[in-house]
Amino acid sequence: MNYANYAAMIEVTRGPIVESVHFGAAAVVDVSGRLVASFGDPATVTYLRSSAKPIQLLPFMELGGAEVFGLSDRQVAVMCASHSGTDDHVAVIRSIQQKIGVTEQNLMCGVHAPGDEKTAIALIRRGEEPTPLRHNCSGKHTGMLAQAVLRHLSVEDYINPAHPVQTLILQTFAEMCGVSVEEMPLGMDGCSAPVFAVSLRSAALGYARLCGPDQLAANRAAACRRITRAMTTNPDMIAGPGRFDTNLMTVCGGKVVTKGGAEGYQAIGVMPGAMGPGSPALGITIKISDGDETSRARTLASIEILRQLGVLSAGELQALAEYDVRPVHNWRNLEVGEIRPCFKLEM
Repeated sequence: MNYANYAAMIEVTRGPIVESVHFGAAAVVDVSGRLVASFGDPATVTYLRSSAKPIQLLPFMELGGAEVFGLSDRQVAVMCASHSGTDDHVAVIRSIQQKIGVTEQNLMCGVHAPGDEKTAIALIRRGEEPTPLRHNCSGKHTGMLAQAVLRHLSVEDYINPAHPVQTLILQTFAEMCGVSVEEMPLGMDGCSAPVFAVSLRSAALGYARLCGPDQLAANRAAACRRITRAMTTNPDMIAGPGRFDTNLMTVCGGKVVTKGGAEGYQAIGVMPGAMGPGSPALGITIKISDGDETSRARTLASIEILRQLGVLSAGELQALAEYDVRPVHNWRNLEVGEIRPCFKLEM
């Protein structure tokens, strides 16, 4: 990591003193690749982690997989998700697997407890162990299995970087972001699937094209529109109760798509017309350099960038106040400081 790429973005105060600072970088790009705004170094190269999921699903959609298997928008949405592992999420994923002819035994994402606290407690009370279906990436993995089944490929090693499913995902991702496959560093994600790194600017271009695909080939454009429609009309599938991605898309009512990633990454696509008649599609990417374990910095940075761009109305900002400038409380619920942005986009 080049620490010089990042600048002070979010600060946390206690009394009159700034006690903590989160450093970050961001890029805002239109469908032509023009850098509309930035903070820090937009050329910063980093992994998108789960923010890549909507684009990772794109090849399956482009091949007509949703139509072949008769998948609903709700089923499409959960394949783009980092879901909370609720019973509803599991039911939708299981319904996809029934249609494509695989089971949770085919999933290679691993196992963790549900992210939703109520669900996790319910499992404990029932004496039920979590399965791979509860993993936040089980929808993505089901989408990868669906592509393998659609193309009559092996489902045994679908996460191998050399598997045709992964090579097609990599190629499609590179095309959407305007880079070559050779220049993208590869790694392994927490769910064991391949993960790619590109600059914030390139990733923002991918999101701009996802939301404004008119210049893409017809079948790819149609696939992009289906993905963004699925995400914006089923925001509960993308994350879960009380989570930022779900709440932002719910409040914005189709104006934005958003997908967070691990280690302080956030990607947002602004739909055409979201800032007024004729306004362009935009892609926004944010990276908090310290990994932002509690997500307090990237969510506030997201709201502030959308505010500075004029995407959010006063009513929407009010509805999203829990992610905006807010007080810091101690264990007696006394207000002892605040968390606030300390950056201005360069436009």
